[in-house]
Amino acid sequence: MAGKKGSRIRAVRELLRSAPDGMTPQELMEKLPKIEQAHMSRILRGMPDAYIDRWVNVQGGRWHRAVWCVVIPPEDCPRPFKKDEYL
Repeated sequence: MAGKKGSRIRAVRELLRSAPDGMTPQELMEKLPKIEQAHMSRILRGMPDAYIDRWVNVQGGRWHRAVWCVVIPPEDCPRPFKKDEYL
């Protein structure tokens, strides 16, 4: 079961990385129909690199939807050698 969960998280992460403007959980579920809403919410909240970028109004509704993005780590981020280099 852990492998299945890991593949779902990987799929969500890849989709979010491919969408620079982010995606709502509903948009993610349209692309990944095997993931239910409760699981999608749990996956997004459990991803340390995912964050809510902004909220969009639902047309004809009173609710807003979160637009999620992921942090894309830089390829190379060298650690400073001296303490005063990062102060």
